[in-house]
Amino acid sequence: MRVVMAKLCPPVILLAGITGNYLRDTYPIPPDVVWSALTKDFTRLQLHPDNIRYEAQQPSRVLPDQPIEIVYRELVEELRHNLSLQADKPVPVYVLAYDWRQPLEAIEDQLHGFIDEVIERTKLLRHYDADGYAADPKVNLVGHSMGGLIIAGYLARHAGAHRVAKLATIATPFRGSVEAVAKMTSGLSNLTGGKPSSREREASRVTPGLYYLLPAFAGCLADAAGQPLAGSLFDATLWQDSVLDTLKEYIRLYGLKKQDRPGQAAALFKALLDAAAAHHAHLESFRLGDAGLVADDWLCIAGVDRNTRVRLKVEKLGAAHQFTLDASCAANGWHDGADAEARWNTGDGTVPLRSAVPPFLAAENLVCLRPGDFGFSELGDSAISNEHLVGFHASLPNMDLVHRLIVRHFLGQRDRRSNTWGRPAPGVTQWQPPISLDAP
Repeated sequence: MRVVMAKLCPPVILLAGITGNYLRDTYPIPPDVVWSALTKDFTRLQLHPDNIRYEAQQPSRVLPDQPIEIVYRELVEELRHNLSLQADKPVPVYVLAYDWRQPLEAIEDQLHGFIDEVIERTKLLRHYDADGYAADPKVNLVGHSMGGLIIAGYLARHAGAHRVAKLATIATPFRGSVEAVAKMTSGLSNLTGGKPSSREREASRVTPGLYYLLPAFAGCLADAAGQPLAGSLFDATLWQDSVLDTLKEYIRLYGLKKQDRPGQAAALFKALLDAAAAHHAHLESFRLGDAGLVADDWLCIAGVDRNTRVRLKVEKLGAAHQFTLDASCAANGWHDGADAEARWNTGDGTVPLRSAVPPFLAAENLVCLRPGDFGFSELGDSAISNEHLVGFHASLPNMDLVHRLIVRHFLGQRDRRSNTWGRPAPGVTQWQPPISLDAP
């Protein structure tokens, strides 16, 4: 049988990070926005303790909508423009709208079905039909932050599909972020920014998706003196009591069963932690070959050179524990000379560099970018580049350099542009990114 060699770039699917999609309550007519860049209705976002698939306040029906424009619009438009080598032969770039509150397995199943849909839609395009796309239909995937974690989880759970050609992930916390704990304990973190909010803190404690971002990288836990601490945040006994107290109150307000509310709260908390722990373990055992991929198929971009929380202090107070997130928990060792170990204590302000290395890639494959890699035109857009507004982590998808890296990765030898660069991770002497890069 004759093998048809595709000439067109496969269609692309983008997954935003946590809180990166609008959420709308579609029960009212017209629907109400309950989450956007400007709207945060925590009361209506809270999930029900008896069934975390649905909202605590009923009747309602909250569904995902478009991505947050300030973070993702430019990335989508640049990919659509630059991946299409001819204007009359466009490369489709889709965005998967998903409910970032939900367990990641449910979103991964949604991605599995959406890939089917995108493939079938692409088959209907005349230029893809003429190109022989139907003979070996595949997609390219792009994930920012938690979006990359969903992609990795999808591959680990649906690897047999072998429908992915290439991937690019941007600032993904493959092994979690201390910011998830900050959100659950104080209501303030670099995951969503803004002012501390008790409403956001309490809502986050019944948000399953956030538990999947709990830090699980080497050295993420320390005792009160700052020394490494054994244990895992997937262990409910290591947590401070305030989280359980919130769950008890939710069960009092919304739960259907009146008996043993403390037991119900403990069971709910354990179920949330166990689900996240199982996902983490599954991802740790995944290897690219399981999905028919190799290291050169995956462009893994990490942000560095920003003060980032790299550890959480856990102090034992009698039978209880207390979390501390003081200044000593954050670091930026990127410029610490020849001390490679110290230089790993950095990140993009949200994701520590140690967490940005997935278990199925080596540090040699990582492409590191600094805030100084913003170009002139990007710095001119204060709404994007001003880190006081969105931070470096959220700014990364808007970097023109990131767009060029992804385009070059997806187009391979067909892309003749240069002016793309990056940096190896600390201590790496044999750098092996999936594309050739210029010196910065």
